[in-house]
This record gives sequence, structure tokens and C-alpha cells, in this order.
Amino acid sequence: MNANNDNLSVDILRGADAIAAHLGFPRRAVYHAVSKGNLPHFRIGETVCARKSTLSAWISEQEQSAAA
Repeated sequence: MNANNDNLSVDILRGADAIAAHLGFPRRAVYHAVSKGNLPHFRIGETVCARKSTLSAWISEQEQSAAA
């Protein structure tokens, strides 16, 4: 097992509330971004989920795009 799989439970945010708290956004903004396809996410059943590591990489990409 690699290091990424060892910390999978720590890396996954389950639910819009958890994602919103991690990003510092209102929960409603998370749902809006998800519905527009503007936020990297996946679903487990009907629950919106995201990886902290994926969100961090996505934020870095957004910063680089804005600076260009």
C-alpha cells in the first residue's frame, strides 16, 4: 500500500458542510460550484465528496491561471 492509500480517510471530505468548512466557503456556494461543474468532486451515493489533496492542487491551478 502506498502513502496516499494509507491516509485516504484523512484526505476525503464527506458532505458539502465538510467541503465548505475546509475551503472557508458557505455550503450553498459548494452546492452551486458542484452543480456548475466548477469544483472537483465525486459522489458516494448522493453525498458530495472531495479529496483535500485534489482541492489543494485545483486551487494551485486556479492561482496559476489567474496570474497568467
